[in-house]
Amino acid sequence: MTSVEVEPSVRVPVIADAERPAVESAVTTEAPWLEPPPLPKGAGRAQRMASSLFWGALGFVALGAIWQFASLRATTLPGPFATLSTTRELLANAFAKDGPAGQGIGLQLLESLGRVFKGFAMAAVVGIPFGFLIGTMPRFWKMCNPVIQLLRPVSPLAWFPIWLTILVKADPAAVWVIFITALWPTVINTAAGAASVPEQEHDVARVFRFSRWAEMRHIVVPHALPSVITGLRLSMGVAWMVIVAAEMLSAASGIGFFVWQSYNGPGLSYVLSAILLIGVIGVALDLAFLAVQRKLIPEVRS
Repeated sequence: MTSVEVEPSVRVPVIADAERPAVESAVTTEAPWLEPPPLPKGAGRAQRMASSLFWGALGFVALGAIWQFASLRATTLPGPFATLSTTRELLANAFAKDGPAGQGIGLQLLESLGRVFKGFAMAAVVGIPFGFLIGTMPRFWKMCNPVIQLLRPVSPLAWFPIWLTILVKADPAAVWVIFITALWPTVINTAAGAASVPEQEHDVARVFRFSRWAEMRHIVVPHALPSVITGLRLSMGVAWMVIVAAEMLSAASGIGFFVWQSYNGPGLSYVLSAILLIGVIGVALDLAFLAVQRKLIPEVRS
């Protein structure tokens, strides 16, 4: 330690750098006891799930209240409690061969799901390769895009007379209506995913002299996979909506046929019960595709 003489009678000590206490580091370093304790593993996810369940339940309560109020204003409209009672009755006899509106509602749903999966499978088999084709070939996209934009907005029911004229029978005509309406979401999303591959990845393929097939397999398809699954998910939702209208027109079975027969026969409580079950099946199909998406795509899982 040295000293500096300021006045003859005053000596101010000067502390060398090596002798200074480590005050700054003690001040700037965060004290570990001031940090909040870490949440238990899975606590954040549990909190989010609980919040979602709470607000979802609140939404159903609000829907039930509005429904009950509407049923009090329109006495011919069954309320939620009467509809739930009818739904329990329908589910208890879901696979009966004969009932107030034809077969049991379980058999009717199976008939509809069979038609939906046939049309959806056809749309996937045609739509995915076609989407990759127009997504990777700009000139082909320019040629096909105006046709797609022209046909895409056409109502599904407008296609039914065309397919009925071609196929004569109503059941295959309904399947082809599902095909033509479920085709466009798969085609458009697949093409968008294939066309959005960064140019740097194409440059890598050229540097390593990938063949066209190798570039599709190792670069284009993995990059476009999220878009493909999203397109399939949308197509399934469209297919499930369309089948009800198609079966109401001409089918002799299925959930659409059940709705129309219930309207003309047992009453609106059966119609509303069918609507609830249609919604439940639609949610289950969407959750199935979401599970596949989370399984195949790490970003969605996280």
